[in-house]
Amino acid sequence: MALHLVRKARACRSFIRAFHGGAVADPVPQNNGIHRIFSGIQPTGIPHLGNYLGAIESWVSLQEECSSILFSVVDLHSITVPQDPAVLHQSILDMTAVLLACGINPEKSILFQQSQVPEHSELSWILGCLVRMPRLQNLPQWKTKNDSLKQEGTVGLFTYPVLQAADILLYKSTHVPVGEDQIKHMELVRDLAQRFNKKYGEFFPVPKSLLTSMKKVKSLRDPSAKMSKSDPDKLATIRITDSPEEIVMKFRKAVTDFTSEVTYSPSTRLGVSNMVDIHAAMTGLTVEEVIHQSAGLDTARYKDVVADAVIQKFAPIKREVERLSVEKDYLKKVLQVGAEKARELAKPVCQEVKKLVGFL
Repeated sequence: MALHLVRKARACRSFIRAFHGGAVADPVPQNNGIHRIFSGIQPTGIPHLGNYLGAIESWVSLQEECSSILFSVVDLHSITVPQDPAVLHQSILDMTAVLLACGINPEKSILFQQSQVPEHSELSWILGCLVRMPRLQNLPQWKTKNDSLKQEGTVGLFTYPVLQAADILLYKSTHVPVGEDQIKHMELVRDLAQRFNKKYGEFFPVPKSLLTSMKKVKSLRDPSAKMSKSDPDKLATIRITDSPEEIVMKFRKAVTDFTSEVTYSPSTRLGVSNMVDIHAAMTGLTVEEVIHQSAGLDTARYKDVVADAVIQKFAPIKREVERLSVEKDYLKKVLQVGAEKARELAKPVCQEVKKLVGFL
């Protein structure tokens, strides 16, 4: 057990790099609980391998690094695109079950449903009055998502980065785990914190990004694109709750190339290199160790090796998800207790903001 914890701590320290603006900062600092981490995930389908390696696994490790940490199922963000109410309700519970099964511990962190804390929406409106439309129009994700829709995007989709800023600043968060695609949005968060402070006096910490060092997990069917829940090709994405048979099939159908040897060259052998990255991440080995162990294997046999590593990692998580999924009252209770704890932090911050703005 002690060796496991040592390895876990080492993995966490190597897994994250902290950035302050464009400059590299220190790892997550410890200061008697003053520093706080916030992160959120949308309840839109079962998380996949990329979600696990890019976010959830680091969240579990961060629980050991920080004494004040909040994880939110951000359901308000999810309705920026059309959702079926019954499906959304079930997805919120499914996501909660997955997070708990992966190791998020409500005793070590605050796990809650975003919409159960109304201060998120209140602060979002106030911050929205500090940002101009061209600032939001230039964010890359607005352009990408708006272009992908069959009809014009909603106001909610346009302004959701402001709500994202409110999510973070509401708890005076000092650090936020993010992927590379969220860096521009974190710049907006930092900008809004600074604008508010300049107008009303120093109040919000300017949060730093915790940028995961894990390479993006690529689609198994198109290794030039990242793995995605919304990929229409069901063979492209490994879900946490996939059966062993499904995982083996998807890896066997994965796109590689005509070279049979297992080598690592992300610029020229995208598919094979993606599997090497996955293999290394799921086993805790380095890329060099994976290549050494795979000497003599052709890519066809190597696909089964990688599939087995994923199955071994996800098997206990899948069992726990299945157990928790039938405990709906328990899942709702976890979210309710989490929301109560989150409100204890959020309400006084929002009240002080209202006083500074002149509402009270």
